[in-house]
Amino acid sequence: MYANVLQKACIQCGLCPTICPAVFSLPDEGGSARAISGEIPTELQPDVQTAADSCPTGAIQVS
Repeated sequence: MYANVLQKACIQCGLCPTICPAVFSLPDEGGSARAISGEIPTELQPDVQTAADSCPTGAIQVS
């Protein structure tokens, strides 16, 4: 599984790093959330999916 945050859709609500801080972060200087690059470890995949499903703007894409 891979995760991507659509920068133009992200409203910086902070929900994704709250749900899965090992994968998602919000930069200190402001701006859109970011996801780690590369494949998501198996043990984190349920939390990543929860973050994607919970995103109020649908900014998180998983594949």
